[in-house]
Amino acid sequence: MNELEREQAKLNKLAEKNRGRVAVILEGRDTAGKTGTIRTVTQYLNPAWFSVCLSSKPSQHEMDHWLASWGRKMPAQNQIVFYDRSWYSRALVQPVNGWCSDKQYSNFMAQVVAWENKQPITFIKMWLSISEVEQLNRINDRERSPLKYWKLSENDKIAVAKYNAMSIKKESMFNNCKQWFSIDYDDKKSGRLSFIKRLNKELEKIV
Repeated sequence: MNELEREQAKLNKLAEKNRGRVAVILEGRDTAGKTGTIRTVTQYLNPAWFSVCLSSKPSQHEMDHWLASWGRKMPAQNQIVFYDRSWYSRALVQPVNGWCSDKQYSNFMAQVVAWENKQPITFIKMWLSISEVEQLNRINDRERSPLKYWKLSENDKIAVAKYNAMSIKKESMFNNCKQWFSIDYDDKKSGRLSFIKRLNKELEKIV
């Protein structure tokens, strides 16, 4: 067994013992590696122990009732849910791209901590951190690759231009909503290992 496999085996045991409700939140810039990380981390997990909540374009009703809508997507008892983006889109990609109003953003920042505190959930919040140069390299790689070209979106193409704006929103989120773990993802392989190590460390506190 290599180091990653040992951590995956440890996660198996922890997930099997879990009797709580655990939300693992993955946030980060476009191309950071959120989806691939979830694939790696859950590779050997029993599907009965977890589920994945993928990001999708919200309806107008969801936009208008943001936290209430996410409240219906919380983990069940004995379950871990991995969120490939989350309600924190309201603090990050939505204001950066002009998808929500200033009032929606400020209301979210004022309400989210109290909202989370009311949930009978253990939240594990992960920020997958990549440099501006690495993000540009990954976007260019997607554009050229016959295997990954379909991942490239219009948002990806303008993401680097908004790198600094995203940095400002990320820092505001960190200051407002504590207990985020920032993980270096310029190298995806080492990033995924660091991610699962941190996840296991946090799960050990509750199982």
